[in-house]
Amino acid sequence: MTRRGLSMQSALLVIWSTLLLTGLAPLRHAAVAAQVPPAPPMGLERFVIMPGESQVAYHVGEVFFNQNHQFNLATGVTRRLHGEVLIDRTHPLRSRLGPIAVVISQFASDSTRRDEMIRERWLESSRYPIAEFTPTEIKGLPDGDAQGRDIPLQVTGNLRIRDVARPVTFDVSLKLEGEAITGVATTKILMTDFGFDPPSILGILKAGNEVTLEFRFTARAAG
Repeated sequence: MTRRGLSMQSALLVIWSTLLLTGLAPLRHAAVAAQVPPAPPMGLERFVIMPGESQVAYHVGEVFFNQNHQFNLATGVTRRLHGEVLIDRTHPLRSRLGPIAVVISQFASDSTRRDEMIRERWLESSRYPIAEFTPTEIKGLPDGDAQGRDIPLQVTGNLRIRDVARPVTFDVSLKLEGEAITGVATTKILMTDFGFDPPSILGILKAGNEVTLEFRFTARAAG
């Protein structure tokens, strides 16, 4: 190859390398940015819900026809969840609650058969594994120092289960102590409101339509 050919080849390689690097740079920066959560607004502290110290449970009544109409309260629990709370210690009315996502496909009760039927047939959580609650309003936030006090709240938002979203209000009791927030939130929903029927097996059992949801949580200050 002639010297001129080599020069042209080198120039093309330089141009190609420059385009490649400049094209990838924004992607690399975007990937890094996506991994780092944005800083909370001024005055707000971020508290992250700790899955190992938190849980979501359902409670549903069921009647066993083949056991002389015996009543049982079925309970399933999952610790697979994530979310965050933003707290303003000086002006608590500015505090916020972020969306909370729960892996409902991981609900486990005292019956593996029940769990499998819920995942595959009734709730279909193997197909719709995530439920999400997006708060829209918080009532009851104090206007003064909340440190160490039990604070009763009502948190309203949109609860999405399967492909259906409905407005739901949770009754909440929480406490802020130092670098941790602990609390309990409960509400009642109807299965049919979210597009599925209560579990029923002809001649064996039938579950009620009403479900009590209970969320026990601990959130700790993010570093």
